[in-house]
Amino acid sequence: MRHWPVLNLRLTTPRLELRLPSLDDLDELAERALEGVHDPDVMPFGVPWTDVPAAELPGNVVRYQLGIMSRWQREQWCCNFVVVHEGRVVGTQDLSAHSFRVTREVHTGSWLGRAHQGKGLGTEMRAAVLHLAFTGLAAETAVSEAFLDNPASLGVSRKLGYRPDGLSVDEARGRRAVQQRLRLDRADFTDPVPVRIHGLEPCLPHFGLG
Repeated sequence: MRHWPVLNLRLTTPRLELRLPSLDDLDELAERALEGVHDPDVMPFGVPWTDVPAAELPGNVVRYQLGIMSRWQREQWCCNFVVVHEGRVVGTQDLSAHSFRVTREVHTGSWLGRAHQGKGLGTEMRAAVLHLAFTGLAAETAVSEAFLDNPASLGVSRKLGYRPDGLSVDEARGRRAVQQRLRLDRADFTDPVPVRIHGLEPCLPHFGLG
């Protein structure tokens, strides 16, 4: 797309493709959400978006993702990639920043459908956006966080070289919940999988670069 080249940006790894979603991709993403994202007895998200009636969840997912794309600004952007594995949308992985031209810091967030967890895809898809951040966009740091009772997310961060960056207290389902903040410096990141970036050059002004 000539006037919004970010729609052509893609990341590929040995098993995955990450791309900004089409409407059909969002339809599939909503199906993955309906199929389940986490153990119903646990809430891994700071915003409990899965705690809604099943009839409301798909529309919420689609509207949220469209809203992210519509609010993109050079000084505050979020690349809300869908993750495609073996031809199916299996989850979403985002990369976001504010005042990136100055801060050179990015934040990541993600989820995978439960049927696709435990296969190393979470590590591979986060590695892909970290490669985009550090190699493609010249970021200096990446940050993330996870509740202490979310060992899967914390495990991905450890594999990729993040270091603890303090704790914060939040609320989850009416209870006190502690989040582990994490930080990854550019020098500490080593790609665990080969990643290819497609179509980045025309996108750079939209990231506040170039």
